[in-house]
Amino acid sequence: MKTLEISTLDHAPQVAAEWINLLCEDLGWHDKRRAYMLLRVTLHALRDFLTVDEAADLAAQLPLLLRGVYYEGWVPAKTPAHPRGKAEFLARISAPFIDAPLEDAEDCAVAVFDLLRRKLSPGELDQVAHALRRPLRELWD
Repeated sequence: MKTLEISTLDHAPQVAAEWINLLCEDLGWHDKRRAYMLLRVTLHALRDFLTVDEAADLAAQLPLLLRGVYYEGWVPAKTPAHPRGKAEFLARISAPFIDAPLEDAEDCAVAVFDLLRRKLSPGELDQVAHALRRPLRELWD
């Protein structure tokens, strides 16, 4: 693959691959496409459950390529989503996995949250957690 000699852009696919590989390891999965889909839908659900300002603050912490994934299809005027409970969050995560349903959507969400906890600043994650409703916030602990 030819590089652009712009380190931020050249390094972006490697960083995204690292996140996906870590998620695969955490879940014991071998299917990187499935892990990517889980990361994507969880980031989208999280984004949609936050206020516009908080969603943008979280995006600023994400690596370049994943920030683009995070913003894909976002309609800020429709955020935060309603209702925003734990069941609705888990339903959003589960919805794309029709052909091969998730065994436990809650465990999958926790795995993504754990990944975010390892990769992003604790201060930002505290703000995100406090912006969520209490039952959903419990998945962060």
